[in-house]
Formats: sequence, C-alpha cells, structure tokens
Amino acid sequence: MRGADTFTESLLTMRHLDDFVPADHPLRVIRVMVNKALTNMDELFARMYAADIKGGRPSIASEKLLRAMLIQVLYSVRSERQLMEQTQYNLLFRWFIGLAMDDAVWVPTVFSKNRECLIEHDAVIEFFNQIVQQAQEQELLSGEHFSVDGTLIQAWAGHKSFVRKDRPEGDDDTDAGNFKDQKRSNETHESTTDGDARLYRKGKTASELRFMGHTLIDNRHGLVVSAVVTQADGYAEREAAKVMINDARQALPSDEPIAITLGADKGYDAKEFIQAQQETKVLPHVAQNKSGRQSAVPDVIADSEGYAISQQKRKLIEQGFGWAKTVGHMRQVLVRGIKKVDQMFVLAMAGYNLTRLRSLGQIRLQGQM
Repeated sequence: MRGADTFTESLLTMRHLDDFVPADHPLRVIRVMVNKALTNMDELFARMYAADIKGGRPSIASEKLLRAMLIQVLYSVRSERQLMEQTQYNLLFRWFIGLAMDDAVWVPTVFSKNRECLIEHDAVIEFFNQIVQQAQEQELLSGEHFSVDGTLIQAWAGHKSFVRKDRPEGDDDTDAGNFKDQKRSNETHESTTDGDARLYRKGKTASELRFMGHTLIDNRHGLVVSAVVTQADGYAEREAAKVMINDARQALPSDEPIAITLGADKGYDAKEFIQAQQETKVLPHVAQNKSGRQSAVPDVIADSEGYAISQQKRKLIEQGFGWAKTVGHMRQVLVRGIKKVDQMFVLAMAGYNLTRLRSLGQIRLQGQM
C-alpha cells in the first residue's frame, strides 16, 4: 500500500541531542580529546576576561568558540557566516560546539571580535600544545626523531594591491593592475590589502603574494609537534626550523642525553644551518644537494642507516600540508595579517593531529582484538 505524503511534527520531543549522533561517529572520539584539552586551559580562559565582580554581560564561552572554529576546519566550511548558517540546522555541529537544539546561533561578527582576544593570549597555540601533550601521554611520539619543512600559503590579496611604497599620499593608483614591463619587489612595493604578505615565488611557480607555513613533525607517526607562519623569503624555512627544533630539544628531560635527528629536504642543505644543528647536538639528516656544489652534510652522516630512515620518514610531513590545504582551507587564507594567518594555520594543524590521533586509536583497538 502506498504511503501518504504527509508531514506530522510532534509538539514535544523527549530525545537528547546526543541521541542523534551515531555511536561510532568519528567526532565522538575527537570531541573527547578536544574537551580534555579545553578543560586543561581553564585558567587561561579565566585570565582572558575581566573578573565577575566588575559586572558586564557574560561573553560567549571560549570553549564553544574554539570548538566552532575547529568544526569549521574539520568540515571545510568556507566562512564564519556559512558556519553559523549550517549550525542553525545541523544537529551534529550543535552537539560538537555545545549548543542545545533551541539555543540561538551567534552572529558571524562574534568570530571577528573574539579572534583578537584569542591571539593576544595565544589560546590556539595552547590548544595545539594540549593536543600534542595527549599524543605524548599515549606514547605516540618518539621525542627524538623529527622532520621539518615549509609550504607556501597564498595571501588574501591580489596583484592590484601591490603598489609602490613611495606613492603620493591619497593616490589610489587605479592603474596598479597594469604592471607590464615594471620592476616590482618587496623593497619598493607593498600590498595595501595585506601589508604582511610578500611577493614570492618558489621553483617554477608564479610570483604571488604569500606567507610561508612551517611544521615540525615527529617521525614515529607523522604528528605535527610545532607549527608557525612567517613572511615568505629565502631564509624563512631555515630560520623557522632552528627555532622549532630548539623548542623541541628544550622540552626533553635535561638529565637524559638524547640524540636528536632532524630530517629535511635539499633546501636546508646550507653550511650555516648544518653547523647550527651540529652545535646544538642535533644530527642533520638533511638531503644532500650536490647539483654543481658540495653538500654541507658530512658523508659520514649521509651514509648512516638512520639517515636513510629519516629521508623516508620526512615525506610524512607532506600529508599534513596536503590536509591543511584541501580540508583546512589553507591553500589561500581567508584572513589578513600574519597573526591571524598563523592562528588559522596552527588550528588547522591541531585539526590534522586530532584526525590522526583518532585513526591511530582505531588501529590500536583493532590490534587488541
């Protein structure tokens, strides 16, 4: 018998929001890890806002704001406006963020107003560190063998905004798009849209206004243990690598002499970089660049078994970059300013780590069966 095309809605429902989320949904495991990290950040959140005795309207909980920003990364939502639109009718989003069925969603400007506060207190960086700490507690990090690399991030600015620095005040330079036969460089020109972006090219790519993102991964499972964004130039990769590997070394127990290795591609094969690593007791497992030059990496290191393993493992770093650019919308950022770009890049890498931790946890469960 044919069913009737009718729509009957109950006046009341007795189901919880949690009932609508499948028991085996991937976000369940991720939300547990996220909530644990946010709980450990309670003191930081308390310092971000004025004391209750001063009065005022309560702000939107920072925990909910970070969960919303994370769900935007995990589900490749293009903008905060679209995120709030989808949260209005998406029960999964409401459950993950912590909004009840009848809670009103926020206006998109909430993200713009609160982003500066999160940047000022390094809340996203602390969240990222908490996720890395959970990986350490699960013994998923070696703490000894690392790989480093950088990737280009296209800025939210176009060539027409790249105009001369010494232009007359009030000159809109309406003909800025016509730059044929003109010499332009970061020394003489700047972007009026994003002053932190730099005109840069790498390899056979075209010159674009870009930033440069850097990550340091642990070789055991390819988890990102450090991430940062810098201005794009020819020295940024090596300088960022020095800072990140130094931070990783300082995090190790000081009473244990541990040999650290650092894998990298040919772009890091520079004499000053190799010497800097050796001075800090880091073995530079950097790919040798012998194209018309002598490599700075000693042959003794290059012929070792550990060097071959590092060269194989370092390719795992590309998985994080690929995920961030395709899923995390980091191919071309939708924010302006290096601090905001850095915040989104670190959050994207935190999202990548969460998906990896969930997958690694599933593998462990299957191995125990």
